[in-house]
Parts: sequence; structure tokens; C-alpha cells
Amino acid sequence: MKRFLSAGVYWLANTQLQFINLIRISVAIVMIWIGGLKAYQYEADGIVPFVANSPLMSFFYSKEAPEYQQYKNPEGQEVAKNIAWHEENGTYTFSILLGIVIVSIGLLNLLGIFLPKIGVIGGLLTFSMSLVTLSFLITTPEAYVPNLGGDFATKFYGFPFLSGAGRLVIKDVIMMATGLIIASDSSKKIIISLNN
Repeated sequence: MKRFLSAGVYWLANTQLQFINLIRISVAIVMIWIGGLKAYQYEADGIVPFVANSPLMSFFYSKEAPEYQQYKNPEGQEVAKNIAWHEENGTYTFSILLGIVIVSIGLLNLLGIFLPKIGVIGGLLTFSMSLVTLSFLITTPEAYVPNLGGDFATKFYGFPFLSGAGRLVIKDVIMMATGLIIASDSSKKIIISLNN
């Protein structure tokens, strides 16, 4: 049993590079998929509370928070007056541009497998994007369960009770650390190539 465990430990230690490349591929899949969805109306509608309440991003929209609350499209539905409001707000244009940025970051991470300098950029952009996303936990009211009244709601609302939107955002802690691992590994490869 000890020999089996020892062999497993050595195998894991010797495959670290492959696992870091798996991290790069995983980041690329998530970024390309999510970035690609930004071209669709339901996804663009879904990011409005985050963008509208963010001091770093709200200037991309023409309307101020919390006006968007009156024009929410239920996921998968298209209400004409709400879509008209979002078009005037710049919701869809911004979402497409954001999607292009996110897809590009995913591709940079993927290319980092072969091009370490590109990998450093992809990793640092992943880290930076995650910091912006995590700031939504501070700026977006919808990140926490609202007080809707009643016995249960009066006990379990606000911080630290994350809503579905908040649970989605908190996962970027993992993406933030992953970006640093990618940037660090790519930097290590650059140093090795300079010393050879």
C-alpha cells in the first residue's frame, strides 16, 4: 500500500505541467463559452444589475441604476418594451463588446500553452477580470438574498446570504487564483528559455 501511495505521489508531482495546461484549457472553455453567450439577449439582460451598479462599468450604459429593475426580462422571454429600453441603454452593444474581450482572454490563456509571453498576458487579464467581477459583491444589491418579508426572509437576507447571482460571482475567487498560476507558470517558462 505504501509503495502504491508513493507511486501516486510521484506521478502527481511529475504531471504538474500537464495539470497547469489543463487549467489553461479549462479557463479557455469557460471564457469562450460565457463570452460567446454575451451575444444573446438573455445573457446581456442578465449582466445589467452588475454593470449598472458598478462604479467601474456603469458609464457604459446610458441609464442609471436602479431604473433597470422595471425592465427586467424573465430569463428566456422577450418583452418588447423591455428590449427597447435595453437597446436605448446600450445593454446589447456593451454585452457583445464584453463578450469579445472575454473570448479573447480565453484564447490568450489557451495560446499560453505554446507561447509563454501570451500566457502571462492571458493569466494577468484573467486575474484582473476576476477582481472586477468580485467587486460586484460590494456594488450589486442583487448579489444577496433580499428581505421579502415573512419569518424566513427576515432571518436570512443580506450579507452573508448570497443569492444565485452572488453565488455565481464568488466562484471568481477560483478564477482569480487560476490566472495567477497561469501567469506564474508562463513567467517561469520565459525565464527558463532565457537561461538556455
